[in-house]
Order: sequence, then C-alpha cells, then structure tokens
Amino acid sequence: SSPAAKMMCGAPSATQPATAETQEIADKVKAQLEEKENKKFPVFKAVEFKSQVVAGTNYFIKVHVGNDNFVHLRVFQSLPHEDKPPALTSYQTNKAKHDELTYF
Repeated sequence: SSPAAKMMCGAPSATQPATAETQEIADKVKAQLEEKENKKFPVFKAVEFKSQVVAGTNYFIKVHVGNDNFVHLRVFQSLPHEDKPPALTSYQTNKAKHDELTYF
C-alpha cells in the first residue's frame, strides 16, 4: 500500500457515547451477528463506540443485547464511493456493561 494510505491508519479513537449513526450501523449488522450466533437479540442498543480510520472506517461498538448482556462488534464501513453496506468483521460476546471496548 502507498505511504499515504499508511498515514491514514490511526489508532482507534477514545470511547464515545453511541450516536444515532452508531445505532444505525449496529442495526445494519445485527442480522449478520444473529446468523453467526444462531439466535435473535430482542434488545440491540448501541451504548458506546470507538472508530478507527483505515481505508474506510472500523467501528468498535458496544451493544446492549438484553438483561446484563453486551456484545462488542467490530464493523467495517468501506469508503462511500464503494457503496457497500457495513460488514461485521469480528465480535465478542458475553461482555459486561463495564468491559472496556478494546481493539480486537
């Protein structure tokens, strides 16, 4: 990859409260997670996130999925001109409310 592209890859941002956009991204990958986990999540509320600019953006989103259960999603949003939906690239289940969102 070119040096310019390398410069764009930053460390993940500080953890921030989830926004409407974060919820929208989480909602878009919810079906992908449900398929992988083979279960439905009645609650799917994004609570906080980190973002990392790569060639596109990685979002690390903490999502409340009911009771005391949380999942951490890693979602890749490609560049706008590629016109692709967000992709669930990785996730961690069995998280608690206080678990810190870390790079994974």
